[in-house]
Amino acid sequence: MTNSKAAIIPNLSILIITYNEEQNISELLETLSFADEIIVVDSYSTDATFKIAKNYPQVKVLQHPFENYAAQRNFAISQAKNKWILFLDADERLSDQLINEIKEITYRKTTYRGYYCYRTFMFENNKLHFSGWQTDKSIRLFKKKDSYYNPEKTVHEKLIIKGAIGKLKNKLTHYTYKDYNSYKAKMIRYGKLKAIEEYNKGTKPFFFHYYLRPVFQFFNNYFFRLGILDGKKGLTICYLNALSVWIRFQELKMIKK
Repeated sequence: MTNSKAAIIPNLSILIITYNEEQNISELLETLSFADEIIVVDSYSTDATFKIAKNYPQVKVLQHPFENYAAQRNFAISQAKNKWILFLDADERLSDQLINEIKEITYRKTTYRGYYCYRTFMFENNKLHFSGWQTDKSIRLFKKKDSYYNPEKTVHEKLIIKGAIGKLKNKLTHYTYKDYNSYKAKMIRYGKLKAIEEYNKGTKPFFFHYYLRPVFQFFNNYFFRLGILDGKKGLTICYLNALSVWIRFQELKMIKK
């Protein structure tokens, strides 16, 4: 558990976008008292996420209609008051070492405008070592000014930053897989959102997209990116990630009809 008595970082806003995260949000918020500002932007959850977040007086809780992930993150950025932004997902956790590293960066002068963060992925309570996740990184800590998410990337959104980008030494822990049905639902949701992205790009799906792309996704992650070494959990993750690709192009076919 992160040290809840860590000194407050005065120029840091932590942003969290949520939808039906009642199982995760409380545990995360309990660890974030080191930040000057915490903002939760909820997409009108149908569970108790909004109510739970509202129980924390130090947290600013907003509801905003969900269009896509990029738009939701850009809205969250617009609500932040501080120089530095740290984006977190409700199922992610920070170590004390990562908090201290973030604190040092935000206090000192730096030529970097943002920092990549690698993640440790958890399958239930076991670490995933491979399965395509071993090189995963994204910009999570960045300066607010002139930073925004590319509106054309609706899933696995891309942050646009004007300037140099560094790397954090310590990793986030991501509890990506708690049970089969919830992860499958997440992959289906991602697939449908990616279909809209493909439609906006003008992608014309055919046999290759419907069948070969999902197969390639599975073989690439399971064999070439060593998911096979993660055992049964690697097989499950690689299958569901491939399912998301299949859903993407089936959904795109329906949109184009």
